[in-house]
Amino acid sequence: MKHPTPTVALFLALCGTLAAQQPASQPNTEYRKIEAMIPMRDGIKLYTAIYVPTNRPGKHPMLMERTGYGAGPYGEGTRRSHRGSPKMRDAGYAFVYQDVRGRGMSEGEFEHIRPQLAIRWLPHDVDESTDTYDTVDWLIKNVPDNNGRVGQWGISYPGGYAALGALNTHPALKAISPQAPTADWFLGDDFHHNGVLFLQDAFSFLSGFDAPRSGPGGPRSRLFSFNLDGDAYKFFLDLGPIRNTQDERYFGGRSRFWNDMFRHGTYDEFWQARSVPHNMRNVTAAVLTVGGWFDAEDLYGALNVYKATEAQNKGIFNALCMGPWSHGGWAGPVGDRLGDVLFGSLTSRHYQDEIEFKFFDACLRGDGKPALAEATVFETGANRWREFDAWPPKGATSTTYSFGPGETLALSPSGASGADSYESDPMKPVPYEGGTLRGRSSTYMIADQRFADERPDVLAYASPPLEQDVTWAGPVRANLFVETTGTDADFVVKIVDVQPQGTKGVQDKDLSDAQILVRGEIMRAKFRNSYSNPQPLTPGKVEKVSFALPDVLHTFKKGHRIMVQVQSSWFPLADRNPQTFGDIYSLGPEAFVKSTTRIHRGGTSPSGVEVGVLRG
Repeated sequence: MKHPTPTVALFLALCGTLAAQQPASQPNTEYRKIEAMIPMRDGIKLYTAIYVPTNRPGKHPMLMERTGYGAGPYGEGTRRSHRGSPKMRDAGYAFVYQDVRGRGMSEGEFEHIRPQLAIRWLPHDVDESTDTYDTVDWLIKNVPDNNGRVGQWGISYPGGYAALGALNTHPALKAISPQAPTADWFLGDDFHHNGVLFLQDAFSFLSGFDAPRSGPGGPRSRLFSFNLDGDAYKFFLDLGPIRNTQDERYFGGRSRFWNDMFRHGTYDEFWQARSVPHNMRNVTAAVLTVGGWFDAEDLYGALNVYKATEAQNKGIFNALCMGPWSHGGWAGPVGDRLGDVLFGSLTSRHYQDEIEFKFFDACLRGDGKPALAEATVFETGANRWREFDAWPPKGATSTTYSFGPGETLALSPSGASGADSYESDPMKPVPYEGGTLRGRSSTYMIADQRFADERPDVLAYASPPLEQDVTWAGPVRANLFVETTGTDADFVVKIVDVQPQGTKGVQDKDLSDAQILVRGEIMRAKFRNSYSNPQPLTPGKVEKVSFALPDVLHTFKKGHRIMVQVQSSWFPLADRNPQTFGDIYSLGPEAFVKSTTRIHRGGTSPSGVEVGVLRG
């Protein structure tokens, strides 16, 4: 099998399942295609393709996607297929695709995660919500045989547009489904996690996506090409400090957003204005937020858009669906496996027919009251769907797993103080996956972690074999009491399910003793107290670094072991911390130093993880 080149890996890295976002062009005589340039309130016109059913009489609901990836194929004689449950096509849905400003055939200037205007002083002030409002208004007045109801959906970037489209909702926009939505590009998703640049994805994606176009519909090239030469770890290590990416060989100042990241190394007004969860207000449409437990790009977005919508829009229908998928995996036909792990059922088909279709159909053709639970969530490990009336589940009991002597993990902290240490060398960072790294895989979030456990710069705290099933539900919080010889450090905490002897995976692959990743997250210590006001670590001083990992619903089965791994790099997924306090975007090679890190445990410094546990 050929491994993806950087050009191919560009969209695999950040956009996930391309077929889920832009189905291939194919003959489709069941729909009549209408192409329109829809005027916005400031005069800019946005290209929109509308597919109206020809073999389903009556009034049609419309389901819209707004995208920066191309609403094509373009031209009256071309057609595209439509994702989602076949029940939507059987029910006579019309499908609408629109290029956002400055992309594809649309006019205007594109801006990444365009800030939402808190106040519109002038009639021509625009953002993504006004563009959505104006589009919906045009559709219901101009598309033949529509029933006056519109839904909006999208995966990844289009999922973020779906969320923003609901703000100050148009009365005809009855339902939105942000799926793996872009949410906050500093705190989580895509480009940063807790202030740490996700180097490999950001570098690959923006080198292609940010290439200028010659005009509406004009051809795009890449900003630059690069060759991983079969080894992404070596390529990004040889790249040196992150400031080297501004060399003429690479970005050279030509990507506006790459420049913006260099200018905004803390959580300042630039990032805050682009926070989708913060802006999720004045929503009247029904909302179904969808995500995958193993989504390498936008797991944060799904969980936090749901949470913010719930908190800021009382009384609306707001539901969450989380399944065992990688990025966009729910749009595929099967969903019974990922990598070596089996899930025991066709989870994607179940979602499309029993959750997604029921949601939209109730809102776009029915009484507006979807017969869905507040949270429909797949329980990994046990491989079953569960329904809850709240997320996190109300019945989960807060439980702390403490680090103990001999790298043990226990429910009760050790009374005696102690510490475990490792040397972190930024010139020999811990990789995020074993073997030779090429393009970032979609399965690293369930990868076997034995390669990391074998390294001297990784600590692995493990429980004894479990005497009964244990189900973790909701957020996971890492509480580390750390001491370093440097003035900054990163901390990666990984939750691992250690398989017992005899465990089998896909095609009966032997997974005995495999350390299957359940959840992982990284934290930059200088942001431990504030993302806006970073502070150095004091060498030799014990300090608390506490941060949240994305939520889980996972059962560690009887006979399995729970393991928590701690390390200080996750490369080249995340950029390297020089371990010298400062603005990493401007630091040179002299700032990269080795550091001895001590993780304290027991006594007054009880490092461990805290999580909700469901009984029964």
